[in-house]
Amino acid sequence: MEYLDCLNEAQKDGVVFTDGPCMIIAGAGSGKTRVLTYRIAHLIKSKNIDPFNILALTFTNKASQEMRIRIEQEVGSDARNLWMGTFHSVFARILRAEASNLGYPSNFTIYDTDDSKSLIKALVKEKGLDNKIYKPNVVLNRISAAKNRLISWSSYLQNPVFQADDISQLKPEMGNLYKAYSARCFKADAMDFDDLLFNTNLLFKDFPEVLHKYQHRFHYVMVDEFQDTNLSQYLITKKLAAVRQNIAVVGDDAQSIYAFRGADIQNILNFEKDYPDLRVIKLEQNYRSTQNIVNVANSIINHNKAQLHKNVWTQNEHGELINLMKATSDNEEGKLVASSIFEEKANHQYKNSDFAILYRTNSQSRAMEEALRRVNISYKVVGGLSFYQRREIKDLMGYFRFVVNQNDEQALRRIINLPKRGIGSGSIEKIMVTAYDHDISLWEVLINVKSFLSPKAATAVHDFVTKIRSFKIIAEQSDAFKTADHIAKESGLLKLLYEDKTIEGLNRYENVQELLNAIKEFVDNPDELKKEKGLGAFLQEIALLSDADTDKNNEQEQVTLMTIHSAKGLEFKHVYVVGLEEDLFPSQMMLTSRADLEEERRLFYVAITRAQKKLSLSYALTRYRYGRLKSCEPSRFIEEIDPAYIKVDRKWSSEKFSGVSSIGATKSNYAKNLVSGIQRQKLKPLNGKAQLTATINFVPSDTSTLQEGMKVEHPKFGFGKVLRIDQEGAQRKAKVYFENFGEKTLLLSFAKLKIHNS
Repeated sequence: MEYLDCLNEAQKDGVVFTDGPCMIIAGAGSGKTRVLTYRIAHLIKSKNIDPFNILALTFTNKASQEMRIRIEQEVGSDARNLWMGTFHSVFARILRAEASNLGYPSNFTIYDTDDSKSLIKALVKEKGLDNKIYKPNVVLNRISAAKNRLISWSSYLQNPVFQADDISQLKPEMGNLYKAYSARCFKADAMDFDDLLFNTNLLFKDFPEVLHKYQHRFHYVMVDEFQDTNLSQYLITKKLAAVRQNIAVVGDDAQSIYAFRGADIQNILNFEKDYPDLRVIKLEQNYRSTQNIVNVANSIINHNKAQLHKNVWTQNEHGELINLMKATSDNEEGKLVASSIFEEKANHQYKNSDFAILYRTNSQSRAMEEALRRVNISYKVVGGLSFYQRREIKDLMGYFRFVVNQNDEQALRRIINLPKRGIGSGSIEKIMVTAYDHDISLWEVLINVKSFLSPKAATAVHDFVTKIRSFKIIAEQSDAFKTADHIAKESGLLKLLYEDKTIEGLNRYENVQELLNAIKEFVDNPDELKKEKGLGAFLQEIALLSDADTDKNNEQEQVTLMTIHSAKGLEFKHVYVVGLEEDLFPSQMMLTSRADLEEERRLFYVAITRAQKKLSLSYALTRYRYGRLKSCEPSRFIEEIDPAYIKVDRKWSSEKFSGVSSIGATKSNYAKNLVSGIQRQKLKPLNGKAQLTATINFVPSDTSTLQEGMKVEHPKFGFGKVLRIDQEGAQRKAKVYFENFGEKTLLLSFAKLKIHNS
């Protein structure tokens, strides 16, 4: 058991404690992947557990593949027999085997987000609803949220709270859209991403014999990134582990940042309530970052009330203090960051790939991109259009999908007239309506179109059907690559792209060739688990890829630009966290409750802990947002950093700071002067009582009657006096003097002010 020799005591406990419920709280950079990897190897090597009886769930295919490789190095090829993968990939595998119980064929299609939105758009049109009110992404998010809470369409329609909520949002048909969407997916033999979990829960609830089978198959259940699980995922794992109670979850509540996707931090905070005999192991030694970075992260996260307390520490070097940079504008911020990277590369021989620029929202990348281009620094933006979302790729994949599943409505709509073959939108709608009205499959309609389509359109459909039949025969007899290559050529798509000699056309043609390369790689993969090499197996693998899995530029020599959400799980030598301003980070939308604010603080914690050697923070005094120049104030998160670990480097600030030493700071001058004295202070309201926020039950007044000399209250700046009212076209502005913040010019169409009569 040589692998135990390279572990610290806490890590070793996490590996060897295998029987009974266990929760491993893993601080950032504490080696959780190593522990999870060796834990599985220990079960196989030392306890002689059959890999077929081990279930390990991750959040990306990339993570599971890397772990499998490392386990294989320890135990040999037996590691290939592990049930290891993402929640969606593992349960899609179970659903394929058990699909008939739920009325699905084993070759059901998995709809991606575009497919779902396209179907919802069609349903909104069919029902005659306003597409500006029932926007596809809004409807899909509502349906997704319901499924993640295991609320079926029938339960949704019977719930008066949901109905009242929808009516208040002027969307009374939301429940009926959910019902129609579910029915159409079922008719198309399709499941969306959320269905893979929803239907697994349904399978285990309604078919106890199926649950019993998998409970006795999986003797050990392990979950990585447990803080990111939603209710549906938690209930599945809890059911599977119910017989033997050998469940181990690994995670860090301080890195729970996906509530908007349905993740529930209460799963990890309350895990002990479900397992009173729980063994809790804390991995607190950080191997990634310098002491200063670890200390800054601790000082931030300690402000959260809802947390599992741990004391993260490191034996690494102290490292440099954290840089704080102030810019006059967002464009200036970009220039400061780009200049800093340029000089860091020159002075320390860093590579572009050593740097990452992290931001709260994707729109912030623009200023950074422009600045990096000016100094000729190569970069990549993570989170752009992924390879499998490109139009030409989805077109060819549409053919693949329809060949595998002739009831796939979205695939049919995409390919039936591509390349153009004389089947217009009117004919397509007649085909769809006939299938719905007679409650028959699309394929049945397609092979009987002569009765209701014009002779020309019917002939075109007949030729299309003949082509699909020939493709289906090839698919049944050949592997995925031979089938795909044949379809690409015989469908006419490859020829269509080849004849387009524009730069865009050449790129699209090369992208299709790259898709065929990927399919060849899939077929040639020696992994023994992939015994099925057909087109259907390839489609399932692609449907379950995440953005992290499809990033083909990981190894390129480029500075990485990404949102903090995308950066989770990554690390870089030098990290820049930009845009640290109130209403941007923390986001204005996350200030309505303590739970939301604490999630934003965890997001900041994740950003900080991506840094290995050096961390820089920046903010701007003005920023264009929604087409208007807005004055900004520094984020409250800056104030929460222990001043002992921060410095303001005058070189990388657009104007000099006052009161903070360029080589360090003390608490006394930090509290008074940090960020040019703009730090929030206790305000003195009219009643003389100090407070930090607006008065209780703050309600903005109608400012149409606001006049010079009036006393007003602002939810952030406190109490002030109106100095002047200006009218510029349709915009009405007020210049207000606030005692603790000085003069502020506010747009009255946006500003929230409460007028005080005394």
